[in-house]
Amino acid sequence: MTGRTVLPGDEIATEEEYVADEGTYVKEGRIYASRVGTLVLDEEESMAKVVTPNAPNVLKVGDIIYVTIDDTRKTMATATAVAKDGSRRCISSSTVATLHVSKISPDYTDNVDAEVRKLDLVRARVIGVDPSLQITTKDPHLGVVRAQCGRCKTELVRKGRGLYCPKCRRSQPRKLADDYGDVAI
Repeated sequence: MTGRTVLPGDEIATEEEYVADEGTYVKEGRIYASRVGTLVLDEEESMAKVVTPNAPNVLKVGDIIYVTIDDTRKTMATATAVAKDGSRRCISSSTVATLHVSKISPDYTDNVDAEVRKLDLVRARVIGVDPSLQITTKDPHLGVVRAQCGRCKTELVRKGRGLYCPKCRRSQPRKLADDYGDVAI
């Protein structure tokens, strides 16, 4: 019955009737609730799901997230996910992410440091969650949204396709989001 409250482990349907969706899992052809919530059986789409009013903020493929770059190597950068776009809740899944050099820009690049640097705040899209969190910044709206000068820690300003430190007067390349410097998380 749709609308009833279910608990983890409650049997809610069979795979012959419905496809398991969020908040459910399948075992031996039966669909069970994986969390406390309200059962929703979508007859039109043949989907069974459990809706929780205060669901955990688990990242999934396609989510837009903000990360800080922790380290860069020749072929990849490691980052920590700090927020999910459009959500005020903390991320409850793994927050350690990798950004491969081939996923940074639609243009060819073989130097991660020319695109992102340590401590940059980056908007990215999740492209994989298993076995680890993988992200991309290839879209125009994705990329560095805030950065500091590596020498004096002054916030960098956009200058053309790169960044400029008004204090040190140094230019630095980056893969910038189209709205660099105008982002509130």
